[in-house]
Amino acid sequence: MRHRESYRSVQDPNQSGLPFVVDGLLVIVGGGAVDVPLLKRLSAQGARLVGADSGGDAIMEAGLVPDAIIGDLDSISDPEGWPEATRVFHIGEQITTDFEKSLYSTRAPVTVALGMTGRRFDHTLSAISAATRFARERRIILSDEHDVALAMSGPFAFRLPKGERVSIYPLAPIDFVHSEGLLYPLDGLHLEQGGLIGTSNESLTERIEIEPADDTPWLLIVEKSHLPALLSALRR
Repeated sequence: MRHRESYRSVQDPNQSGLPFVVDGLLVIVGGGAVDVPLLKRLSAQGARLVGADSGGDAIMEAGLVPDAIIGDLDSISDPEGWPEATRVFHIGEQITTDFEKSLYSTRAPVTVALGMTGRRFDHTLSAISAATRFARERRIILSDEHDVALAMSGPFAFRLPKGERVSIYPLAPIDFVHSEGLLYPLDGLHLEQGGLIGTSNESLTERIEIEPADDTPWLLIVEKSHLPALLSALRR
């Protein structure tokens, strides 16, 4: 079990080379179900690759070389037998997951997380919790077999074809000021888990705008085919 009350004490590992800083797109790969074709496409587009513990094995199995491996290294095949270009960071604390270790040990404007969902429901919940914790600092996209989910805070505008599913999910109780381009507007709505949520909305126009009242984290969920549109919007 991970103990949240002690979390802040482990955010700054005293290791040379950390934080691992990326100017562009960072892909963190875990040990869950990994979309290998997507991983290869993102790598070909210049993304830097970090394996969260056994995620390093998943990167190698895809025929790629991780830039770094971060974690407690308890599930990786071999903590030492890696290409010279791969930097391995052992973080032994057991308060956080390997995904959290990878997040607090890296800096990147946009992060795509693969292999964090899809096999175990508790791992999926853990990944959402980690993304929530860092959503005010960075944009994190979780991917599963069907959808991508962008954890973020603040306003966001992006483009989608008309008639596409758009889900807004509150990661904490949140108020929305305004939205444009949605079948069911968010204007003045209060969303929270266990109450009103914003799943299965729909795009009415090709430009969607969403404006929350403050920096409370929220989740934007669309079909995986729209990942390029999200990445394009996040690069602006």
